[in-house]
Amino acid sequence: MNSLLAITIILVVFAAGDIISYKTKSIVSMMFIASVVFLVGFWMGLPETIFTDAQLTGFGALMIGFLITHMGTLLSFEDLVKQWKTVVIALAAVAGIGIFLFVVGSPILGREYAVASAPPIAGGVVAAIIMGDVATAKGLESISVFVTLLVVVQGFFGYPVASFMLNKEAKKLLKNYDSSEINVAAVGIGTGVGVAEQPTKSKRKLIPALNKDLQTSYVLLAKLGLVLSELTNGFIHQYVMCLFVGVAAREIGFLEEDIMTKANAQGLAMVGLMAVIFGNLSTATPEMLLSLLFPLIGSLTLGLIGITIFSAIAGKLLKVSIPMAIAIGTSALFGFPGTFIISNEVANANGKTDEERQIILNEILPKMLVAGFMTVTIASVVLAGFMAPLM
Repeated sequence: MNSLLAITIILVVFAAGDIISYKTKSIVSMMFIASVVFLVGFWMGLPETIFTDAQLTGFGALMIGFLITHMGTLLSFEDLVKQWKTVVIALAAVAGIGIFLFVVGSPILGREYAVASAPPIAGGVVAAIIMGDVATAKGLESISVFVTLLVVVQGFFGYPVASFMLNKEAKKLLKNYDSSEINVAAVGIGTGVGVAEQPTKSKRKLIPALNKDLQTSYVLLAKLGLVLSELTNGFIHQYVMCLFVGVAAREIGFLEEDIMTKANAQGLAMVGLMAVIFGNLSTATPEMLLSLLFPLIGSLTLGLIGITIFSAIAGKLLKVSIPMAIAIGTSALFGFPGTFIISNEVANANGKTDEERQIILNEILPKMLVAGFMTVTIASVVLAGFMAPLM
């Protein structure tokens, strides 16, 4: 297929998915729509080489390291310190997914399915790519398709549970609040940030920031390339190393926060990344899909049970309400922007006034945003690095 035609078809599918996701308030995700379209398309004769024809497969594989390092630059240690209980609960949830699936899931689903499913359930695309690469290297094509489908459908398991738990938490907050303690400035509704916006002193970095005029796409991407070229492959998985390098490089000041967005490179890099994961669908026959239904539903059910048990235990020990703790844990199943959207939806549904909606957001939104970042961005990648050798 002509390269320009191939990439245009891919972009149109992604765009349609984004529009439907927006119209359904992210209940139906872009990834779900795109996966269904490509899956059915391959069965009806869409060229299986469409992603290769569009020159995206190699580019997407190259961009994985860049994007994971970029994810590391989103981490603020100060925000994590403020939300340390949320961080602990989120990590407990991810541990629960890994332990529960490995111990309980292995005899039920089979070791390969149980091990491969844990990181994607705990995170998303990047974790799925790591496990998919391992499966492909071992000739396990069905596992590669399986982890792709996990990323596509896991939100359908996570959204209802998170919504139910957050609604319970919101009702409790409104019942118990003291109006004299309201701080309506803590979180701005609709800002998309959701963290306290209070004046803070900028922390001095070891390496001073570049002049704004020098923060061009070429300079920022060159700096990313420099840190990536120093990675060593061995004891720690290379993608886990990318994450750690991104965090460390931002802390010392070598890399800017949210660096790929500043370099105007994140959008195209994400197109390549999506091509890598959707490319696995070209091998999925209807018969293979039917054979994957049991491990798909079974792994997500077991993962959700693991999240619930471990999050509830951690919440109890840290004196965080059980509904809030479980909601924090389920953020692993959808991440941002789902964490932001669902928090606002719960606030709007339960608060009768702007003041009441702000009370709810002040409590649940920062926790959900930090939780989603910890599970999807950090913990799932680390878990993938740990689980990959066990396959």
